[in-house]
Amino acid sequence: MANTLAQAIAAQDNDHTTITRDFHKRTGLDWHAPTPARLADGSRLSVVIPTHNNAHSLPAVLDALAAQTAADVEVIVIDDASTDTTPQIIQEHPAVDLALRLAHNVGGPAARNVGAHLAGADTLVHMDADMVLPNHVLADIAARARPDVVLVGFRHNLAHQLGDDNRPVIPAEEPDLEADHRVRWNAPAGVPMFYSGQVYDHAFVGRPLDDTQDFIDLGNGRTYHDWDLPRMVVTALVAVPHAAFTAVGGFHPGFSADGWGCDDTYLGAALIGHGCKVVPLRQAGGWHLDPPDADAAWKAKFATLPTRVTLLRHLLTQPAPTAEQEDLTRRAMALIEEAATLT
Repeated sequence: MANTLAQAIAAQDNDHTTITRDFHKRTGLDWHAPTPARLADGSRLSVVIPTHNNAHSLPAVLDALAAQTAADVEVIVIDDASTDTTPQIIQEHPAVDLALRLAHNVGGPAARNVGAHLAGADTLVHMDADMVLPNHVLADIAARARPDVVLVGFRHNLAHQLGDDNRPVIPAEEPDLEADHRVRWNAPAGVPMFYSGQVYDHAFVGRPLDDTQDFIDLGNGRTYHDWDLPRMVVTALVAVPHAAFTAVGGFHPGFSADGWGCDDTYLGAALIGHGCKVVPLRQAGGWHLDPPDADAAWKAKFATLPTRVTLLRHLLTQPAPTAEQEDLTRRAMALIEEAATLT
């Protein structure tokens, strides 16, 4: 019997071939093909977006959600005490079904927990307030959602550029899958990797997605250089079973507003320990809009990463979370009671 979360992960394989094969047999569609809207019929999604001072990107994000071909979608936005025009944008946009403004800045993980607590669908789509999705992505997710599967999307970072309308310029083409580090990874020489501490004697190009057979080979706690299966769960765009998310307690409260990183990795670990498989959707990519001060923002984020990695490593030595519904509800309700309704 597994005594720690790391041991629970090591006991789980990630062989999802039966899942993808059965989908093809049922629909005639390749697992990685953009999905006709009709295949999403009967599957409801709750999209949860935390936002803090994302006025530069949020209108484009919500416009893209309004244009999705999947019909049964609930959009929940949690404003994490923004100080810019984000609350007004949320109130005025017709794509938003439910929105709260938190009384104080608690960080993305806690804000996502609030949104998940309010969500009504069996599948939660966690995404960032700077991810612009092609119109088929939510149908791709809805048609493949299962109570035992985490569906992973990808991101293509886009430099900040405004058009004549003073809004971000979004390319007409699909995002490039290889722009995501989980697909094409430029491994440097002589630099300790933040996650594992590995140091490589020469630079190389790694292909985590291809070289692990769509993450199958990352099951049972195995790694691909610096990468393991939990790290493939990135909340820029990921769909998780609502019941499993609730059972593991959602995002851990230790990942507060004072820092960046590893909150999604720990959620991935908890869901894998719970028995979920992690399956990529190569066609589900989004444009990840950089802020105007992207270099400074990323520098500030990475400065806080070592502390979060330390917390993650500690949590992996603790028992796998289970039956955490009441604790998640308590934490979410404490924030909801102080929040203001926007929509």
